[in-house]
Amino acid sequence: MNTPANRFVLIGLLALTLAQTAHARDLDQDEALRLRREGVIQPLETLMQPAMQRYPNATLLEAELEEEDDVLVYEIELLTQQGQVRELELDARDGRILKDEEDD
Repeated sequence: MNTPANRFVLIGLLALTLAQTAHARDLDQDEALRLRREGVIQPLETLMQPAMQRYPNATLLEAELEEEDDVLVYEIELLTQQGQVRELELDARDGRILKDEEDD
């Protein structure tokens, strides 16, 4: 079924890539699925609710699961109704919004 929650899951899983950076490590989709099955992280579609309440009718542009300083975070980019791109970081365990800023 083509629902917003299903689109978030699909886009989120498609956006997961494996890359190394100095401060963050992107997790691939297999690792993300394993962590979700083990209950270490919450599903992206569940954690998106606070962000979508903050930015109603926003469009999800990108989602990545990263490990930053031993904290698992979903880094998401939203396009707001006003045409602004917002970059948010959500704690993958509980959904707390850790960062919310305009993307350059």
